[in-house]
Amino acid sequence: MVVALIIACEVGFWVLLALGLGARYLLKWRRTSVVLLLCEPVLELVLFAVTAYDLKNGAEPGWEHGLAALYIGYTVAYGHYTIRWLDGHAAHRLAGGPPPVKPPRHGLPRAAHEGRMWLRTVVGGAVSSALLLAAVWYVGDEGDASALEATQGAVLKVVGIHGLIALTYLVWPKKAPAGSAPKGRGELRDQPRRCD
Repeated sequence: MVVALIIACEVGFWVLLALGLGARYLLKWRRTSVVLLLCEPVLELVLFAVTAYDLKNGAEPGWEHGLAALYIGYTVAYGHYTIRWLDGHAAHRLAGGPPPVKPPRHGLPRAAHEGRMWLRTVVGGAVSSALLLAAVWYVGDEGDASALEATQGAVLKVVGIHGLIALTYLVWPKKAPAGSAPKGRGELRDQPRRCD
């Protein structure tokens, strides 16, 4: 049941996002768009509530409960970023807005961008770990929480590996091709500008 709900939440995320951006840029219904996009966090609250209810009713803690925590953590860390990124592309393609700012490709600006992305992963890992710890505490001695503890270990590994990858951009920065002009300050940002 939890896995099916995770899939439904992911599908719901993209459906609400498409409806929200379509309402904003195709139909020019700004308020409707805002309401649709604000419904996105409700999906995670439903997933959290159903997962807690499943554990309360005596379900053996398994990988699917850990996956629910990972999904919620990822959405908290990267959901808003994804929405803003797609909003910038929709504004450009559907409303004639400026092209979205691309992440920098070289040097310290690229290292800073990768560092900010890693911090998002840290936030997602912290949220996931907190939910997993709460689930282990919630289950207590009545169930086998080894699957949840294994998921906690996986979260730490992912955060560590992403941190090492981000660090390589600082230690060995990619150099710009010879003769290329340096970009303006806009390339330092990792978020596109919205066109309202």
